[in-house]
Amino acid sequence: MPANDKAWEVLESTGNVLDAVEQGVKVTELDLSNLSVGLQGLPDREGIATLDASIMLGDGSCGSVGFVRQVKHPISLARKVMENTPHVMLAGEGARQFAISEGFELEDEVLSPRADELFQEWKKTSMYKPIINIENHDTIGMIALGADGKMAGSCTTSGLAYKMHGRIGDSPIIGAGLFVDDEVGAATATGLGESIIRICGSFLIVELMRQGRSPQEACQEAVRRLISKNKNIDDIQAGFIAFNKEGEFGAYAVRAGFNYARHHKGSQELIDATYKL
Repeated sequence: MPANDKAWEVLESTGNVLDAVEQGVKVTELDLSNLSVGLQGLPDREGIATLDASIMLGDGSCGSVGFVRQVKHPISLARKVMENTPHVMLAGEGARQFAISEGFELEDEVLSPRADELFQEWKKTSMYKPIINIENHDTIGMIALGADGKMAGSCTTSGLAYKMHGRIGDSPIIGAGLFVDDEVGAATATGLGESIIRICGSFLIVELMRQGRSPQEACQEAVRRLISKNKNIDDIQAGFIAFNKEGEFGAYAVRAGFNYARHHKGSQELIDATYKL
C-alpha cells in the first residue's frame, strides 16, 4: 500500500507512468522491515545481499539488472540501463561498475541487523527449503496505466533467502517477472522465480489477453501452466497480477496467501487473490 501511495502521488502530479512505477517500488527498496526487497533483504548462502530488478514501458523499452551488489535502488539502475545503454540487462560486477559510472553511491556491504540475525541462525544447519507463505512475496511488482493509455511496470527483489551465490530469479527477466505492452496490457509476478521463468509467466499472460482472455482468465491459465510444468508443486507458491488496456484487472496464485494492492482515482484497497490449490 505505501508503494502504491507514492506511485499514485507521482502519477497524479506528473502523469508519468514510468516515474510512478519507479518511485513507488523505491519505497519498498528502503523498507527496513521488508526482508525480501532491497539491501536489507535476506542474503544468499554466502551471506551477501544481491539484488535483481527490471523496468518496462508499454512501447517495448526495458532495462534490468541482476545479481547486483551494494546498490540501494536497483530499480533506478535498471532504468539507467534502459535509457543510457544499448542493452536490456546488466549483471554482477558489470552492473555494479555501471552504477558507479552513473553516479550511484555504493553502500557498505553489511547485512541489516535482522537479516544478519536470521542468517546466523540459518548457518547452524545450512539447509535451504522454500517455506510457503513466508517466502512467497520475494518481490514487489508494480504495473500502472495512465490516463493517456500509456503503461509501465517495475519489479525489484533481493531474491530467495540463502540462494546459491549468483542465482538470478524471474524479476529481472523481461517476460518472466514483468511484461508490458500498450496494445494489450501488463502483468507482473511474485513467488518462486524458477517456476515463473519456466513458463515466461508475465509474457504468457499478456499474450493470452491479446488473444481475448480477460486479465483474470489469463492469470488463471498462467497458474495452471505453472503447476503443470513444475515438479514439487507442494513446495511452490507463485502469484500474478495483470490489467488490460481497458483497465480491467485480475490476479491469481498457486495457493492462498497472496494479496495485492490496487489504487484507482478515489479508491484504494488490499485484495486477497483467488487461488488454485
